[in-house]
Amino acid sequence: MPETSRRGLLFGTAAVSAGALLTACTSNEPKNSGPAADSAPAADDKPGAPVTIGFAGPQADHGWLNAINVNAKSRAEKYAEVTLEITEGSNDTAAQIGQVKTLINKKVDVLVILPADGKALTQVGLEAMRAGIPVVNLDRVFASPQAYRCWVGGDNYGMGLNAGHYIGEQLKGKAGAKVVELAGVDSLELTKQRSQGFADALKNYADIELVARQAADFTVESGQAKMAQLLQAQKQFDALWNHDDDQGVGALRAIQQAGRDEFIMVGGAGAKSAMDAIKADDGVLKATVLYPPTMAASAIDLARALGQGKGVSGLSETEIPTSLTLYSAVVTKANVDQYLPTGFS
Repeated sequence: MPETSRRGLLFGTAAVSAGALLTACTSNEPKNSGPAADSAPAADDKPGAPVTIGFAGPQADHGWLNAINVNAKSRAEKYAEVTLEITEGSNDTAAQIGQVKTLINKKVDVLVILPADGKALTQVGLEAMRAGIPVVNLDRVFASPQAYRCWVGGDNYGMGLNAGHYIGEQLKGKAGAKVVELAGVDSLELTKQRSQGFADALKNYADIELVARQAADFTVESGQAKMAQLLQAQKQFDALWNHDDDQGVGALRAIQQAGRDEFIMVGGAGAKSAMDAIKADDGVLKATVLYPPTMAASAIDLARALGQGKGVSGLSETEIPTSLTLYSAVVTKANVDQYLPTGFS
């Protein structure tokens, strides 16, 4: 799952999403079912100078990561002058470094890199920048800002913050309300950021107590096993925040098997399965907090602008920003139709 830093620029209270600054939101179809970015590209979509963009990401072994690849490819196809050189993707840092070096040797105009490990890929990012190839660092941030020209990614702290505020408002006034948390992988910085945001939000609600927390592994199997443990240990609670919609599939199985429905559940990331369940409104899942894979489409927009020496449509500056943090919107039954096109499988 994505790992990011909160460093950099947030645009206003809604963080003025990449969709507002760069392009309309893209949509994701199920895996292997066609392009995701069906909406129009950025306002400045007149063909310009030819640009070859190299794209290197980790292996698409998770729904969100597959959606990243689909969004990047689909957005590049919107521009007649853009050629996308995309690597196979690998979770092995040495293999990914080799793939990026190959793109550098091909002398691509711009690189978009979502590193399997930001720290481990920093050196090759520096190598590209020193070779005169600007780098758009996608989501998992490099250890040095010298390794990229622009960073674009999600807001893990904001995910937790918005999930906590949503739950707090739903339970407001309920004395002795109990909340449990199904986190991701505790060794990852992103998990710590999400949990910190959640804890900070709950501090605003005096009657709510976080009574249990389990860390899972962003998989269906671990979500089911860890949720079963939480349900066994906690005979009654009022709300659950699950960090990731993929592991949430397993969590929902455990909940159904246990026959529990006394609480509300909030998911994370924005999977289509979660949005479908929210729209159906026939179970405990009532909301999910976005971590938009559409950031990959925005990264292609930024890379194109860099390659053509342009700024971003809608901003006064003639250069693209150095950092762009996406907003973690809360999707509920009231607004799910707006976000369904961005749901990933």
